Amino acid sequence: MKSMRGSLILLLVACLWGSTITIQGMAGGTVDVFTFQMLRGFLGALTLTPVVLCGLWRKKRRPDYVKPTAEERRSLWIGGMCCGLALAAAAGVQYLGISMTSSGSVGFVAAMYILFVPLLGLFFGRRVTGRVWCSVGIALVALYLMAVKDGFSVSAGDLIVLASALLYAVHILCVNHFSPRADGVQLGFVQSLTVGVVYALLVPFFGTTAFAAVREMWFPIVFAGVLSNGICFTLQIIGQKFTPPTTASLIMSTESVFALLSAMVLTGTIPTLREGIGCALMLFAVLLSKLPIGRLAAHEAEN
Repeated sequence: MKSMRGSLILLLVACLWGSTITIQGMAGGTVDVFTFQMLRGFLGALTLTPVVLCGLWRKKRRPDYVKPTAEERRSLWIGGMCCGLALAAAAGVQYLGISMTSSGSVGFVAAMYILFVPLLGLFFGRRVTGRVWCSVGIALVALYLMAVKDGFSVSAGDLIVLASALLYAVHILCVNHFSPRADGVQLGFVQSLTVGVVYALLVPFFGTTAFAAVREMWFPIVFAGVLSNGICFTLQIIGQKFTPPTTASLIMSTESVFALLSAMVLTGTIPTLREGIGCALMLFAVLLSKLPIGRLAAHEAEN
């Protein structure tokens, strides 16, 4: 039941991400990466502040309340800062890479974290079953069909986006490591705050955006800060408590499917046969990674 709940939460995250890709991309080219990520991080932390305070207040009112130990507080802050540093690096590098390329394969390259997660997991002794590897392979084919329209080509920007996919894989593994050790909302708060602080230190040296441009792009900035950093990345932390990292990455990669579906609803775009096959294969890959098969299902989970 917990595994199913975690999967549904991550599917909701993918739905929200996929449905808001266009809105989040509106600020690109107008607001520099440092200013955008700083505001996004602080807005995410601000969004979670009342939730964190309310949660603490409710816990303290319970008769069985026990004050967190120094070790638990240390785990929360170290975990949140590690996740925040990984997210800050991944988001910033991806923002830079996308701004440097117009390649039609950038969406496919950005989703390569679904391959990097199990590969990196091997270095930490994390077993990945053959069925999950098969799911990853099918998902990569699906992403290629949906994202690559005019042939596969690699530019310098694509290589930077590929580096961001590796960093996103690191972030997913960080979340997997720390999420069982801390409250999900509090961990999300520290993560977003860390992203804001990191970029606040960089803005005085590298920021180039005038206040007028920020004011003009206030909607996508607020949208990305509140929905993406504040809500989605926190839901990711909560969902990953109950979901192995490779399976989690597969579920979250369905944002490509939801992006396609939202384009159909918002713009009336009719998907091509190629895109339709890609969507079907992506959903099949996720189902294959989650479907229990006989008595061996208990041994299919990743450590």
